[in-house]
Amino acid sequence: CFFTFSTRLEDLRVKLENEGLVNISYVVVNHQGPYSQRKFHLLKESVSEYITVYQQDEQQADVWTTLNGNKDDFLIYDRCGRLVYHLGLPYSFLSFQYVEESIKIAYCENKCGNCSYMEPDTDGICENITKKADEKLAEIELKPSGQHSHHHNLHRHRHHH
Repeated sequence: CFFTFSTRLEDLRVKLENEGLVNISYVVVNHQGPYSQRKFHLLKESVSEYITVYQQDEQQADVWTTLNGNKDDFLIYDRCGRLVYHLGLPYSFLSFQYVEESIKIAYCENKCGNCSYMEPDTDGICENITKKADEKLAEIELKPSGQHSHHHNLHRHRHHH
């Protein structure tokens, strides 16, 4: 379980970085229960040094309760610290595109206007991502009628705080 999750998360991190999406912080929050506490070292060893693993103290308020989330949720914040997406199961499975697409949208949307936290070439990177997405969509729509294809829009869980 640790290995599959950590491998997929690391693959996603590298893929996004290779696409130009840099300075993204990834944090894994370990569950507060005794079993998870004992397995913390395995979780920490299963991810790269670019992914922070946070160990909750048994005496503190549970992070997931505080954030109105659950153990396998992804909470995606923008560069200003606002919650943009809260993805729960099954949308948090890394084998689906929901987490990746949500990160890209949070990275590229410019809700507040000009931002001092933007990378110098963010506009060009985001235009390229949008262009690739449009090309994929056109390819799906142009498949011969003999082939069956499904296109599902990203299910958005937007919670602004």
